[in-house]
Amino acid sequence: MDEHLGTPEFYADPYPVLRRLREEAPVVWSERMGGWLVTRYADVATALRDPARFSNAGRVHYLLDQLTPEQRAGTDLLQRHYAVGVGHADPPEHTRLRRLLTPLFQPQRLAALTARVQAVVDQLLDAVAGRDAFDLVAALAYPLPAIVVLEFLGAPPADMDHFRRWALDINGLFAGGGRLRPEVVAVAQSSLVEMRAYLDDLIAERVRQPRDDVISLLAADATRDRLDMAELVSTCVTLFVAGHETTTNLIGNGMVALLRHPDALAQVRADSGLMAPAIEEMLRYDAPVARAWRLARADVELGGRLIRQGQMVLLMLGAANRDPDQFADPETFDVTRTENRHLGFGYGIHFCLGAPLARIEAPIAIGTLLARFPALALDESRPLRWRHDIALRGVETLPVTTGGIAHV
Repeated sequence: MDEHLGTPEFYADPYPVLRRLREEAPVVWSERMGGWLVTRYADVATALRDPARFSNAGRVHYLLDQLTPEQRAGTDLLQRHYAVGVGHADPPEHTRLRRLLTPLFQPQRLAALTARVQAVVDQLLDAVAGRDAFDLVAALAYPLPAIVVLEFLGAPPADMDHFRRWALDINGLFAGGGRLRPEVVAVAQSSLVEMRAYLDDLIAERVRQPRDDVISLLAADATRDRLDMAELVSTCVTLFVAGHETTTNLIGNGMVALLRHPDALAQVRADSGLMAPAIEEMLRYDAPVARAWRLARADVELGGRLIRQGQMVLLMLGAANRDPDQFADPETFDVTRTENRHLGFGYGIHFCLGAPLARIEAPIAIGTLLARFPALALDESRPLRWRHDIALRGVETLPVTTGGIAHV
């Protein structure tokens, strides 16, 4: 089965391979991925809720240790960056950092963004309203969450293309599971240097002249010694990725699912009350984050297999979300599904910080899109292009046609 992992066919549709793994070898070592693949819901959830045995820290060191000393030279900034920050820590450090960040995502604060999200959606769709065809990722799924999260953080939305390149380059370290291609290291290091310099300048400006934004609040924490500068920069990177990658993939993957299932699309068009369960079903059916990963802190048994201390554990969220032991008829895209404790945003102490923001943006984006383009369909003349990334699952391009019909 290993030979089927990480191929173009796998990235286009990983679920047949993942289903076979879940049925035949639910916890199995993958030489190609450099870790244990875990595909059953119960086993994935067990690991996610047990940071005492499955660590979120040290993962970049695990990857960099595969390199020669010459290849690892010059990666000091990468190593320091991933040694701190809420996305790379275990308790008690994680608990301290999460406690500082949680108030930023309180429902009242996020609810105030609703009108702004709607305005951005309207503006983006106005730009393509006269077209017979467009790329839904470029037109809406990427720019919407990028604009919203940058405004939320306090960075200029005009810089979103810089942030996108930095995020793609840095996240490229993790695209191949527990294996690292040496050529991505220099690219990631270079982008991290650029992003760090940008954020250093922006944070210094907010220390001098605070505004009503997240970077100003975090900078104030830094001046009170609640965060050090490395933690602050790492946290800003994490917030940008959490705030836009998941939503971009949710909107893109969700629209692919809707447009490929005309009965479900008709149901959502006919009943706006189905939008909320439809969003949750999108998160389950084709999760925007397909894999989480942990390091075994000691020898541990999971799913009947012995995992040795220090080995990588790849928790396949997308596979778990289609486990028939957890979900009725899991291969069916059912927008009326009520029992839906999916792992689309993870689980446990590392549950995605950006989840509340995604749950505000996605219904507005998809609901407005469907209302304004009643004949929206996949452009069958242009193929979808999926990201070659085992961790973040999403379409890079989503060509659609409008039938020449658009409502203002």
